[in-house]
Amino acid sequence: MYFDDLKVGMAVDTAPAVIKKEKMLAFAYDYDNVPLHTDEEYAKKTPFGKLIAPGVMSFVSVWAKYLEVDLFGDALPAGKSTKIEWLKPVFADDVLTGRATVTKLEKRSEKNGLVELIIEAYNQNGVHVLTDVTEAIVKCKLP
Repeated sequence: MYFDDLKVGMAVDTAPAVIKKEKMLAFAYDYDNVPLHTDEEYAKKTPFGKLIAPGVMSFVSVWAKYLEVDLFGDALPAGKSTKIEWLKPVFADDVLTGRATVTKLEKRSEKNGLVELIIEAYNQNGVHVLTDVTEAIVKCKLP
């Protein structure tokens, strides 16, 4: 979808992303190797009571499902920024769904515009676990 086709308030929902324990642990060992994500005995003593998924893993799990929607298709030359806010913990076997909403459109030139999306992710109980604000550069239709 081209920049010219987008409207503030447009939204798409993502397919569910399951946080599998073995993937959660593998991700944690590779990218966020702290006891809260890798040591079950340690995690039992925390306010969470058990292991929690690394925040970035929670986000990229929902992000991967958002990319399957392919909202911009070939009109997306690049991303510009992303800012993630984690609101609640995500645990093994949680099922996350997301909603991406266009929140801002700014034309940069005749060739492209800047699109701001807010992606909100919820677990299987409807608990809002994270919010991401992403900016993407999207092509305009050329005359």
